Amino acid sequence: MQPLVARAEALNAAVPSGIAPRLQAIRAAIPGPVVLTTAFGIESQLLTHFIARERLDIDLVTLDTGRLFPETLDVWAETEARYGVRIFALHPDRTELDALLARDGPMGFRQSVTARQHCCHVRKVLPLARALKGAGGWISGLRRDQSTARRDTRFAKVDPARGLIKVSPLFDWSEEDVVLHVRSLDIPYNRLLDAGFRSIGCQPCTRATRIGEDPRAGRWWWEDSTRECGLHTR
Repeated sequence: MQPLVARAEALNAAVPSGIAPRLQAIRAAIPGPVVLTTAFGIESQLLTHFIARERLDIDLVTLDTGRLFPETLDVWAETEARYGVRIFALHPDRTELDALLARDGPMGFRQSVTARQHCCHVRKVLPLARALKGAGGWISGLRRDQSTARRDTRFAKVDPARGLIKVSPLFDWSEEDVVLHVRSLDIPYNRLLDAGFRSIGCQPCTRATRIGEDPRAGRWWWEDSTRECGLHTR
């Protein structure tokens, strides 16, 4: 654990100013595989652009829950074609998914927060564990201004349960800056963004945000919860 803490502290002590330098610093500081998990949101698209442009040795992985928007599948295909990359997909375990549906039915996740978290666990958290197995670093698109639950996001932190360093290169970026960069660089993005979907997950669990709401308010909008699926809360 001590080497992980030392590497995370070193990354936080000298955070570069640009995205490419940050990604290069991450790759240089962390031994072993480094994985970017993307749901094809605006932040991940920006990071994918620089990973591909700089030809960095960083794996691109997505969690295909089986309930993605058609627009998400479109930008997935467009991203692979634009950058000449293959984004590796991980799916829910069939046995786990069959048991979930047998117990709760196709829309049982709306019965309670616990039921919804169980659905997220099967469709996202367990596949993520497979995606990060053996990795030394995990890159996410977390930003501080996405929600109150993410206000304390740092550039690098140790994830002790997974035994790796979790890095958020856009932790101090604003939503406006991310969108401006994506548009100025002509990066493929999910067209639902133009319809007010500022955080896009599974189709049954995502709506457009309203004026004054934070970017995560459209996720599991029927709940009074922290708007997290379990990937970033341990």
